[in-house]
Amino acid sequence: MPWKLKRLRQCAKCPWKVSTDPREIPNGYSEARHRALTSTVAEPGRIDDQAHTMACHEHDPGEEAHCVGWLMNQLGAGNNIPLRISMLDCENIGEVQLDGPQHRCLEDTFPKDPDDE
Repeated sequence: MPWKLKRLRQCAKCPWKVSTDPREIPNGYSEARHRALTSTVAEPGRIDDQAHTMACHEHDPGEEAHCVGWLMNQLGAGNNIPLRISMLDCENIGEVQLDGPQHRCLEDTFPKDPDDE
């Protein structure tokens, strides 16, 4: 059955953007919750029917939407097969817009130690 994504543009403070310091994500950033999002990232070569999604931190209550940065990573370099299959019926996937350079993997989205920069 055809469906549409609720969010098509990457938000200003998306952690998948190289330019974003995740500690500046609005509405209370939690590094522990950020690191727990590893369950939303596909393992290479594994097809898991328990697919988890990463929600956008700017979604309206009651209207959860995919994180656009996560979505495009998992459809590309992340090679998330269950997500790719679910997108077959998505009517507006071609309208998704990213904003600038993106991180290659979830681990790169985590805060950097100031001593390492």
